[in-house]
Amino acid sequence: MRSRTGIVSLLAGVALLAGIACDRNRPAADTSASATPDPRETPGTGGGGCGAVPSADGLRKLLIEAPSAGEAGGLFGGRRQWAAVVDRDGELCALVVSTDDPAASWPGSRNIAISKASTANAFSTDDKALSTARLYTLAQPGHTLWGIAAGNPFNPLCAGKPGDNGKMSGKVCGGTIVFGGGVALYKGKTKVGGLGTSGDTACADHEISKRIRDKAGLNPPDGPLADDITFSKADGPSVFTHPLCVNTWRNGVKLGDEAPAGGY
Repeated sequence: MRSRTGIVSLLAGVALLAGIACDRNRPAADTSASATPDPRETPGTGGGGCGAVPSADGLRKLLIEAPSAGEAGGLFGGRRQWAAVVDRDGELCALVVSTDDPAASWPGSRNIAISKASTANAFSTDDKALSTARLYTLAQPGHTLWGIAAGNPFNPLCAGKPGDNGKMSGKVCGGTIVFGGGVALYKGKTKVGGLGTSGDTACADHEISKRIRDKAGLNPPDGPLADDITFSKADGPSVFTHPLCVNTWRNGVKLGDEAPAGGY
């Protein structure tokens, strides 16, 4: 009995020594920062939540400063704007207005800004930015995305008075808008959310959103103009064409005006 116990103990000791030898020969784990892929450079590795997009204070500062970068066109030059950002999962992170009196900017633009941010985030991917401006023609009767504007209806729990900024943060508000003003936000090769502005013509809204995104350093991998608004008058026919608006400017150049109505 004692001899059997001795043999078992001997075998256990041999196994322990073998394990120690293996551990000594095994390469050490790489604990450097390079061992973990940077989510900003690797598609599909997470968007970082609201920490990856501008805060409310930062967003309002960018919104107020955006018109000073040059003529944005529209009715008000982009100076009476609402802006909203959502994270990669579509949760509302910030909602702000550029005027001291929230009701001095179109109250109806509050929900539209949220919907634009939600739309740009919902229909963009890590490798393809799709602004709400580029959805316009595709969403018209006879085109392939006709009816998309009825998808993802706006959550009524996210509605509110002009002064209710920020109270709905953390909710997925949804909404689908198919005209200019919404752009996706990126860090490196990863989409981290969406930005929407509203309060002027759709064309001016797009210009303001584009400026905010660029100033925040959240452009798509292909650059700040990867999902720029396009017009058939300037760029030729395209499924991504957007109509001209009143006093339309793009990247510092006036392109024209919306066609006047007649015959009524």
